[in-house]
Amino acid sequence: MTRHVANKVLGQHFLVDDNILRVIERLADLDPADVVLEIGPGLGMLTVFLADRVAHVHAVELDRSLEPRLGEALAGRDNVSVVYGDALRLDLAALDPAPRKLVANLPYNVATPIVVESLDGLPMVDSWCVMLQREVADRFFGEPGTKAYGAVSVLIQLATERTGFHPVSREVFRPRPNVESALVAFRRRGPLPPRYRELKRVVEGAFAHRRKTLPNSLELARVASRPQAVGALEAIGRRPDTRAEALEPAEFLALAAALHAAPGLAQAEAPA
Repeated sequence: MTRHVANKVLGQHFLVDDNILRVIERLADLDPADVVLEIGPGLGMLTVFLADRVAHVHAVELDRSLEPRLGEALAGRDNVSVVYGDALRLDLAALDPAPRKLVANLPYNVATPIVVESLDGLPMVDSWCVMLQREVADRFFGEPGTKAYGAVSVLIQLATERTGFHPVSREVFRPRPNVESALVAFRRRGPLPPRYRELKRVVEGAFAHRRKTLPNSLELARVASRPQAVGALEAIGRRPDTRAEALEPAEFLALAAALHAAPGLAQAEAPA
C-alpha cells in the first residue's frame, strides 16, 4: 500500500506513535461494553486500538481517499462501522448502537464545532476524550477574565466537567503539526440547562463583539436591545458596563433567564 499524504485542507495529522494510545485509554476510561464514536479515524491506528477494547466503534471519515487504508487496517473487525461523510452534516444521533463516548483525534479545523454541536446534538454521548490543538483545549475550560475564555468555554462548562488533561508532543503525528496539541477529557454534568438553544444564542451574542460592553454586544448580535440587556444585567447584580468575559458560566444562565423574562424581547430577536 502506498504512503498516504495528509490533506492540509482537511486538517489531517495522523497518529503514528502508539504510546499515546495508552493515555487515551486511561483518560477515556474505556470499558468492554462501551460504544464509541470516533470522528476522523485517518489511517485507523486509534480505531483499531478502540475496536480491540470496546463493544462497537462508529468511525466517521470525510476523506474517501482513505477508504483502502482504513479497510486494510480494520480487516476482520466486525465491531467497527465506518461512515463516510461530513460529521457536521450527518445525522449521528441516528447511529445504532448509540454511542456513549466520543473518542477521537479531531481534525484541527472542525474540532470546536464538532464538540460544541455534540453537546445538544448527541444527547446520548456522556463523555468525551479528544485530541485538539492545545490552544483550543485551553479554551474549552478557560477561566473568566482570561484571553482563552469565550462562548465555547461557557457552553462546554455549563454542560460538562473536565476529568483529564494531557499535553501531547508534536512527534506523535505525521505530518508534524506547527502547533502544540493536548488530550482533554470531560463528562456530561446531567441534562442540559432549560431553553438551551436560547441560552446558546445569548452566550454567542455576548461574545460576538467581546471588546464592547455586554449590552452593546447583545444589541449588535440582535439578541436583545440595549435597554433589555441593561435591565437583565441589573437583575443579576451586574453593572451595565460589564463585558462578557467577566461573567461566570452560571451567571449566563441567570442572564438568559432574565432576558427571557424581558418585556418585548421577541420584537428584538433576529428573524429565523
